[in-house]
Amino acid sequence: MSQGDEAEILARVRGGESAAYGELVLRHAPVAKRTAVFLGAGADADDVVQEAFVKAYRALGGFRDGSAFRPWLLRIVANETRNVVRSRSRRSRREELAAPLDVVLDPAEHAVTLERRQELLTAVRALPDNMRQVVTCRYLLDLDEQETAVVLGWPRGTVKSRLHRALGRLRTELPDKEVQR
Repeated sequence: MSQGDEAEILARVRGGESAAYGELVLRHAPVAKRTAVFLGAGADADDVVQEAFVKAYRALGGFRDGSAFRPWLLRIVANETRNVVRSRSRRSRREELAAPLDVVLDPAEHAVTLERRQELLTAVRALPDNMRQVVTCRYLLDLDEQETAVVLGWPRGTVKSRLHRALGRLRTELPDKEVQR
């Protein structure tokens, strides 16, 4: 779906055709769920995504025409995920990360061995939050730098510097493995 197609759907929704919003939900729900899981929502990912879509629908009046919908939506998902993680202090970190990753990874990920994927994900999870978030957006969600900046609410330069530091740390943690430069 091109940005033009999304603009047309958004115009229909704003014009009162609320059912058209379902097209956007179908299009973006998988990446929204991956975002929630990778940013720490774990088993609450479905609830986070549902709440994010409701909030996005209510906030469509403030959405700028011509802007990309996906980064805007993913920023809402990221904020909702942060809210859920903050409010779940009674749950253990282990439960938070218990979502089955095979369900949410793209089919291309199946080419990577389970052991290698687990090593990499363990190393990514061990990163400080700001580094984990930027690596998740850039490489696990395949967002570009600008989209990552929008999703995380950071300046683009901050995305670049934190990504550089995170990749350096991953190279140290996985020295015998290939880490993208």
